[in-house]
Amino acid sequence: MSQPQNLDQFATLVGIIARLRAPDGCPWDRKQTHASLRENLLEECYEVLETLDREDSDKLYDELGDLLMQVVLHAQIASEAGEFKLGDVLRNINTKLIHRHPHIFGSRKVKDAEEVTLNWEVLKREERDAGASMLDGVPKQMPSLAYSQRVQSRVARVGFDWKDSSGVIDKLVEEIKELKQAGSQEEKAAEFGDLLFTLANIARREGIDLESALREANERFYERFTYMEGICRRRGVNIGELSFDEQNALWEEAKKNVKR
Repeated sequence: MSQPQNLDQFATLVGIIARLRAPDGCPWDRKQTHASLRENLLEECYEVLETLDREDSDKLYDELGDLLMQVVLHAQIASEAGEFKLGDVLRNINTKLIHRHPHIFGSRKVKDAEEVTLNWEVLKREERDAGASMLDGVPKQMPSLAYSQRVQSRVARVGFDWKDSSGVIDKLVEEIKELKQAGSQEEKAAEFGDLLFTLANIARREGIDLESALREANERFYERFTYMEGICRRRGVNIGELSFDEQNALWEEAKKNVKR
């Protein structure tokens, strides 16, 4: 079979995925299901996030392609099973975007992004089933910190939020006090969860994406600690045999020399 042409076209990708899933296609692609691809989808999402964190545009278009492939592959599997077709996916998101942007595709007027956000929640409410919570649309499979920020952002749209940051800071102090006073391990875990939830709220109010901030902190730690290990190898010492003060001195050296 000849190789596909027009490699910059979306239809070409759709055709390639269909060919791979054909009866005489690729054995690996043919055996995949929605369930078997869950980890692949999650991994591709994280790889996109990593390129965004690194502001690596050369890598970003590559990772976005891998993510797009996952979307088309799921749509192909669904089409074969008679669940839905790729056209249904496209029609649904296009309809949703038009409905949620009446200030662009309709006559509604808005003055700023904040008003767009308020209108967005009203329009989403119209799309929900009767009796559904406004929190139901937030996937519970999300990382816990990201989920905290998302649900708090949702309820803030309807006014369930602190009037200013001082109230949240007071709440943080209260949660730290309760953590110190916790007796059992179960109580400590619960209070620590409340503490993290409050920190997520502060980050949201400050416009900080908590998952991104923590990923960057993790990366800084990785770079600095591996720098410390490198120093120890060059000096012929075992990092585990150093005193805490000696390790801390290396850490300070790493902070000065690792530019991240």
